Amino acid sequence: MQIDFHHALNYVVARFSGFAHRQAELVAYCSQYVDDASNSGIIHFDNGAMFNHTSSAHKTLDNRNFIKLATHLVWLPFHFLPGNGGKSPGENPEGTFIAKIVCSPNSPVARDMVSACLTERSTPYGLHRLGITLHTLADTWSHQGFAGVSHAVNDVRALDDHGEVDRGYIDALSERFGDFFDKAASQFVGTALPLGHGAALDYPDLPFLRWHYRDHEGRVIRRDNLEDFTRAAGEMCTVMQRFRAADPQAQVPGLSEPQRRMIREMLATTTDPGGEKRHRKWLAAIAEGAFGFPPVGLAYRDKGTGSWKHAALGTRRRVDAKREVFPYDPSFLQSDWKLFHDALLAHRFTLIHVILPRYGICAA
Repeated sequence: MQIDFHHALNYVVARFSGFAHRQAELVAYCSQYVDDASNSGIIHFDNGAMFNHTSSAHKTLDNRNFIKLATHLVWLPFHFLPGNGGKSPGENPEGTFIAKIVCSPNSPVARDMVSACLTERSTPYGLHRLGITLHTLADTWSHQGFAGVSHAVNDVRALDDHGEVDRGYIDALSERFGDFFDKAASQFVGTALPLGHGAALDYPDLPFLRWHYRDHEGRVIRRDNLEDFTRAAGEMCTVMQRFRAADPQAQVPGLSEPQRRMIREMLATTTDPGGEKRHRKWLAAIAEGAFGFPPVGLAYRDKGTGSWKHAALGTRRRVDAKREVFPYDPSFLQSDWKLFHDALLAHRFTLIHVILPRYGICAA
């Protein structure tokens, strides 16, 4: 999923769930920032204080994607949550270990992740962690059938978009992966098979798309993104309402039917291939009051002026400069940027060291 879903739609669902603007804005920012927090390392302050922040995303061809530990620490806990074949703790899907870490929508692992987030909602970074959890949960629908590691399970053949996206599949792969892809042989070179759904391009992320492909075993997999994304939005609403009720098992109404129709209609009719263009249309609809709550000017900046990082550190850089020393302000400890990174660590630790071991999955 892309910024239109993780930020704008997330905000809309948060408002539908009963959150006020400030809380909904915070949750939506965190959800999208999972895709943009690509820097890591120690922040040095001029008073001697330090803060070690972590990354929750790597660029498509970042060399870190080919380091196994780095992929386990980023792609598995934040983007391609292992699904254990939909099985409960102590059970195993058929096949080898890779079958356990293929992503599946709203799996028992995902529900345990949500429960842990809601149980620990009272921490200073509770809302920030909710946004991170919602990002990971939503991605279980778009990333289903793929794994956050370099493995043949991610191989895609005969990709077909039913004519909804005008592009040549082979040409698009060649353009995106360059020397990693042999256009003449129509295959990836050596062991440089892309992570996750790289070989499926951005097809899993386009909310309006119906498509199918043959997987690594030659099976035809049919996907209806509109249906999947609508279901994801419904489950997100349930999670947010349970967060507000302070009860992971609370009986909540979820999306009303009119709310579900509004979301589905927006997903179906916003058909620009680029996520940024779709995002702008969502923001315009929010600013016009199209979803029933008061109009609001929602914006998102990942780095630079107006971003959380700028507010916390005063930096406008997109990439951290080595050995840079930042002026320390006591307000840093309560900054959204710092709390977001605290929440990242809590989310990752709980998944890798508490939840996944219950399913026999050792990730790092």
